[in-house]
Order: sequence, then structure tokens, then C-alpha cells
Amino acid sequence: MLKVYNTMTRSKEDFKPLEKGKVSIYCCGVTPYNEPHIGNARPFVTWDVIRRYFVKKGYRVDYIQNFTDVDDKIIAAAKREGLLWNEIANRYINSYFKVMDALNIRRADYYPRVSEDMKDIISMVQTLINKNFAYVLENGDVFFDVTKDEQYGKLSGRKLEDNEAGARIEIDGRKKHPMDFALWKSAKEGEPSWESPWGKGRPGWHIECSAMSLKYLGEKFDFHGGGSDLIFPHHENEIAQSQAAIGDDHSFAQYWLHNGFITIDHEKMSKSAGNFFTVKEILEKYSGEVVRFFLLQTHYRSPLDFSEERIIEAQTAYNRLATSKDYLFDLIKKIDNGDMGFSGVGSTAITVSKAGGLAEISERLLTLFYDALDDDFNTALAISHMFELSKEINIYYNEVMNSNIAISESDAKIIYRVRDVYMEMSSIIGIFEKAVRTVDSNAEFKLIDDLMEIIIANRQAAREAKNWAIADGIRDKLKVAGIILEDTPQGVRWKRINN
Repeated sequence: MLKVYNTMTRSKEDFKPLEKGKVSIYCCGVTPYNEPHIGNARPFVTWDVIRRYFVKKGYRVDYIQNFTDVDDKIIAAAKREGLLWNEIANRYINSYFKVMDALNIRRADYYPRVSEDMKDIISMVQTLINKNFAYVLENGDVFFDVTKDEQYGKLSGRKLEDNEAGARIEIDGRKKHPMDFALWKSAKEGEPSWESPWGKGRPGWHIECSAMSLKYLGEKFDFHGGGSDLIFPHHENEIAQSQAAIGDDHSFAQYWLHNGFITIDHEKMSKSAGNFFTVKEILEKYSGEVVRFFLLQTHYRSPLDFSEERIIEAQTAYNRLATSKDYLFDLIKKIDNGDMGFSGVGSTAITVSKAGGLAEISERLLTLFYDALDDDFNTALAISHMFELSKEINIYYNEVMNSNIAISESDAKIIYRVRDVYMEMSSIIGIFEKAVRTVDSNAEFKLIDDLMEIIIANRQAAREAKNWAIADGIRDKLKVAGIILEDTPQGVRWKRINN
């Protein structure tokens, strides 16, 4: 059974979906005022794996992720560049999709925006006012009264008296309590605004996620997630206002999942320190799959340190797994082409034994892989089981290829199954996306394969004629096109570079 660490209870709990066979997820999205940075990427990669896991388990998943497209930072960026606020938001939303696509993050079912859900936000603010959980100031600002929520602080563990001691009370004393937070901000000159019962203005930060999650997922849904920095005040305030509006302390999200922080060379990431890295910048040096793999090698709740050294290590580890994938596809290609000399029922005892052992190992490791994910989505442990299978695949491949042993029909079926197991693991981790297509069923893949054989043959002819300029030119042009050639004892192999 799946166990998840619930930030609310500070413990691992058995996951029990609200509706059988269905999982509902709300993940706090970005504020699109800048290029997404590496810290932004972690929660979305994490939730992408979680979503893939549930889909593979047979659940129907409703996944919502918002864009905070009305915000002080967006307005400030627009003023600096002399643009409209929505021009800035749209620019960086487009940037977000580009880099997330590169990380193999599948699109959410819906991406609500603050600017497009204003009616529901205003309605929720009015509900809180009607229920006496919020109050309106003379200028049209609306605040949530935290003293009306007896359980305020239950997610973060903070108490109102502790917060009050460290807070700076506004000089005009407009707020009833220093921790009261804005639900609606009255309009200021030069800023976007919308009509409301309290005058023109725009929403506070926290109300948007409450209004949108409740609108698209209902009064109760399974998961709410984001980075650890959102626990307080954002998620704390979401809970307070949502449960106050609904009138049920057990409503809203049932499980709260938060990923750990990312540091840069053991220091907090910041522009002033010069260690601020956008995903776009990182993708100029490393493939999206390598960056994704790097993020998943550490359990999502643990802190993660980003450095050049560590991502190079991730590149090396990723390449090891990719080589095993290539070995499996190479074996299947040779089997399909009749190059492995089928021996019938299995006249070669060593091959039968080795293939049978590989089958047993792969099934055992697949079980352990899912056991790891069942333990609070432990991708680090799950990936370690991929490495175990990778090692066994390499041993089998090298023995078969170096010994030139015929493969029996039963062994061929085993190899297909091992390929399926390996690709099932990789599909949840979200790597080797281009390799999921089967060699024998995809006409386009076959065409590329045939063309590559012609190119390789021409290169080999140039080498045999000692025309090194032509041979090296073919190799270099292929590399620019994203394909590298490897000279092995079994002949020339080619593979795509993941970009």
C-alpha cells in the first residue's frame, strides 16, 4: 500500500483516495515574471513522477496547476520594460512550457490563471465577509481575520502569539491582528484592477489558489503540493480561508506534500549572490532528461544541492542507464532481423540459463521499484533498482554478443519482457521518452534505422579506403545532428544524444 508523508500530520500515512480509482492533485504553479529557475523545476518534476505512478497503477488523475499571472513582481517587471502586465505574464508562461517540455513534464489537465478566474475569487472573498471571517477597510482592502480561526497554524505548527511577537504592526493599525492577510487589495494607479463589491482592485496572493482548487477539484481533493517555502504563509492561509468558507475543518486537501529546498554549492540561491540559475541556462549545457534525472536521484523531501560536479555525476549515471537501454534495443533489433540465429527450443544451455536468470531478476527488481515508490514516492531508491537491472542487462548483453551464441525463441521472449520492464521503470522516472517506441512497430523509426545503416556503411567504406577526412566529416556532422557513433567489437553502433 502507498504511504505518503503528510505535512499536516508530520507522519507517513496510508493513502486512501477520496474516490476509488481516482486521484485529484493541485500543485501551486509559478508567478511568471522571470525565466523558471532550477528551484521551480523540482516540484513539477516531483509531481510529474507522482502523476505517472498513479496512471501506471490504473488511477484516473485530475491534475491542476495554476499560474499567478497577477502579482506585484509581474507589475514591477512590466513597468521596468514599459510593457503591459499580461505581456510579461504571457512571455514567461511560454518560457515555462518550453523548459518543462524539455524536462519531459507532461502537461497538467488544466492551468487556471488568476486573471481568468476573478469572478470565483471575488465570490469567495464575499463568502468570507458574510461569514464574519474577513473585514473590509475604508479604502476597499479586505483582510482575513486569523483570530477567528482557532486552528490557525496547524500546518506549519506556528502559534498566533509566536507570530505576533515577531511581527511589525502597521503604524495606522488598520489590521486587527498583525498576521491578518490580504484577500483583496484596492486599486492603485497604473496597476491592473477588477470591479468588486468593495471597489476596484485585485486579489491578495493566497486567495487565488483556494478559489481555483475548490472550483476545479471540489471541496475535498486528495493532494495539495509545492515547495517547502510555501508551507507558511501561503498554504497555511489557504487552509484557513478555504475551511472557513466551506465551514468544514476536514475539507480542502487531505494530504499535503512539500519538496525540499535546492541550494547552489551549499548556499541559498539568490541573484545577489550570483548563484541564480534558470532552467534555460542549465539546458544550454545539459539535456533536459539529465537535469530531470539529477532532481530525482534525491528523495523529494530531502534538501538538494546543485553544483557543476553533481550534475556531471548525474550525466555519467544517466549514460550508464541509457547504455543498457541501447543494449536491449540492439538485441531486439538483431532478433527481429534474424541476426541472432534462433536455436529452436533452446539447444544452448548457457543462453537459456542466463536469459531465465535475467527474467527472474527483472521481475524481482520491478517489484522492488514499485515498493520504493509506494514508500512516499522514493525515486532515489527506485532508481537504484534500475541500476541493478542495468548491470544485469549489461552482463547478459556482453556475454551473448562476445560468445556469438544463438538465442532461442523462448530467450527472445524473455528479452522482450526485460525490455518492457526496463522501459516501464524509465517511463515513470520520465527518461528515454524517445525510446519508448518499439523498433518493430514504428515505420518512422525503421526508416531512420535503415538510413543510419547506409550512412554507417559509407563511413566504413571511407575508413577502409583511408579517406579519413570523409569518415571524420560524416561522424562530426552526425554529432551536430544529435547522433553519435560508437565503434565496438560487435561493429558500429549509433544513438541519439538526448537534447
